[in-house]
This record gives sequence, structure tokens and C-alpha cells, in this order.
Amino acid sequence: MTEMAKGGNLPVPSATLHVAVVWQQGPGIPDVDVSALLLDAAGKVRSDADLVFYNQPEHHSKSVRHLGKGQDAGPSGTDWIGLDLSAVEPAVDRIVVAASADNDAFGRIPGLAVHVATPEGAPVASVAIGDASTETAFVFGEFYRRNGGWKFRAVGQGYASGLAGLAADFGISVQDTAPAAPVPAAPVPVESGWAGPGGPDELTVDFPPFVHQGRAKQRVTCPPNLPAGRRVVVEIECRDSISVTLYTCDVYGRSDELLLDAYEDEVLGRTVATVPDDRPLALLVEADSPWTLRVLPLGRARRLDVPVHGAGPDLLVYEGGPGVLSFAHQGESNFAVWHYYRSTDPEWPYEDQDLLVNEVGRLDVLAPVQGPGLLRIGADGPWQISVGG
Repeated sequence: MTEMAKGGNLPVPSATLHVAVVWQQGPGIPDVDVSALLLDAAGKVRSDADLVFYNQPEHHSKSVRHLGKGQDAGPSGTDWIGLDLSAVEPAVDRIVVAASADNDAFGRIPGLAVHVATPEGAPVASVAIGDASTETAFVFGEFYRRNGGWKFRAVGQGYASGLAGLAADFGISVQDTAPAAPVPAAPVPVESGWAGPGGPDELTVDFPPFVHQGRAKQRVTCPPNLPAGRRVVVEIECRDSISVTLYTCDVYGRSDELLLDAYEDEVLGRTVATVPDDRPLALLVEADSPWTLRVLPLGRARRLDVPVHGAGPDLLVYEGGPGVLSFAHQGESNFAVWHYYRSTDPEWPYEDQDLLVNEVGRLDVLAPVQGPGLLRIGADGPWQISVGG
């Protein structure tokens, strides 16, 4: 791995890269939340959509993604950003990798560094940060265009004024973007009828995301710290594969429930699974190219409170009441949406399931929804879902 000093730069492949901000965890040490900012030639974001972070995890161009937090061996913490430099829009001149630290000073966080590697783990660059002090927001490095290619510069610049100072530099509207630290989703009132085996507080359950990389067919056993009996988001990312299929496994390790299948060249799909009460969650991935699996808290799923765009399989949280949803699909194959919600039958204390849409090809339809719950989407192309007609 190329060890870089602050201010140094080097060429990087114009391809897919994984960027990891790492630190040493421990009692009283703040957590770190990484973000990426896509800047134009003037050094500013074009809009708040050019900020990618845990609550806005994918840029609309699909060139930058927040991959979530993982747990390395030992006490190290890691927060990941994924880049596809070949897909960056021409108007974007730089991509800045920054972070905040729970409104605390980065000087209190030992072992700070940023590592750049290929998805297969081949090292590209590494920068150790040893001089942080009172900064509460930090720019670790930046990717920038040069002579038709891309280079990476080690920056190591902090802001004692926190995200507000960083925002002023890059043109972000702080009120409309990320807080300095993750804010758990607000508890859903019991009277809202929120569905799920975990009860009305299901969206507030938190745990460190689990990240696992593999290839071909592989069974993955998740760590035992996942909340027993609760639902979790399961995300799979894969490209250049003929198909990607994801199952839960039964107690004997056999494939059980089909969670997701996709047939696109580039897949970033989300679905939902329930952690067993008596054993760790086990998942079976089938693909013919390298993939990344992530298990995230249910609160990380996107909310359907404004029109939501996506492509391929996904999972949404709907917190509204009974009403009508609008569905548009631009793919050529099947488009299906399942709604999981609390039963209104007092004799049936479990959740009900409605198949709201199940059609092939392009469509623009309406369907009634019974109330708050989860929407699981199966799709092969771009789609949009919104509330109302």
C-alpha cells in the first residue's frame, strides 16, 4: 500500500474503489461518521443531493455510495464509502471524503486513517492522521480530475467549527442535510399501527452494521449481536454478474426463504429479514462475481414521505395512514411490491401482507395501502413510488 503524507497525491484507477475511514474504538471515544461531497469546478456542491452520507446513502448518478460501518478484527471502527469514478458526472470535478465525530474533537480519537483499495482488497493508498486536535469535522482526502484521469490527494484538514464550517466551504445547507451525529429514527407511536414482530419501537433498534465480502455461492453467518426476533435490512451489492440471489438459511444451513433475486449487470438491492430468536441469522448468496453483503438496522431503510426513485430491489418504510400509492416502473420485466402491515383483526395478533403490484413491463398505476408498514420492492429497472394519485 502507498503510504502518503499530508498534501501528497497519486494517480488512481478510473474505476470502482472502496474508501475506509478507520479509527481505534474504546470507552469514551467518539464515533466517526464519514461522508462524501461531489464538487463542481468552483469547489461547491451543486445542491444538497451532492452530499452522500448515512441518511442519503446513494448519489443519483450511482457513482458514490455510503456503504455503512463494519467491524474489523480487534477494536477498530470503520466507515466505508464506495466510488465508481468511471460513472462520475462530467460536471463533478472533485469528490471530498470528510467525517464528523459526534460533536466531539478528532484529537480524542486514536488511530485515525483513511485507506483506499479496490473492491477485491488490493491497496491503492493510505493516509494516517496524527495531528488532529480540536477539530469536530475533518476532510481526510479528495479525488480530483487530472489530464483525463483521476488522482487522490491526502488533505488532513479539520474544522473546529464542525459541520457548519465545512458546510460554509462547500456550499451545503446544514439545516437540510446531515446532523453532526446520527439521530435515531423517531419512535413510531403505538396508535400508528406500525407493523412488525418487533413492535412499534422496531425502527429505533440500533447495532453496528455487519459487512461481508465474498464471491460465487457462499453461506454467511451473521454475528450474534443482531437483535433477536427483530427485522433488519439486508443489502447486496454486485456487478458484472448474470444473476444475484439471496436466501435465508434454516437451522441446518439449507436455503429457506427467498429474499431477493436480480438479473441486472449492476445490482445494489435491499430487502428485509427477521433475525431468529434462537440462533444467528444465516444468509446464502449466489452470484458469479464478487459481492458485498451488508446487514443494517431497519431504521436505515428509506422513508416514503416524498416521491422515492430507485432501480432494482429495495425496501421502504411507509409511516402514513390508509391511502393510495402511485407506482411507475420503466423496466421490461416483473415489477412487484409487497406491503407488510399490522393486522386489523383482533383475533390475529400478527402482520398481514398485501401484494400491491405484480405486473410485467412499463407501468403507471395506483394501489390502495392499508396503513403504515414496510414496502418490499422487486424490480429490474428504474421505478418511482409516491403517496397519492
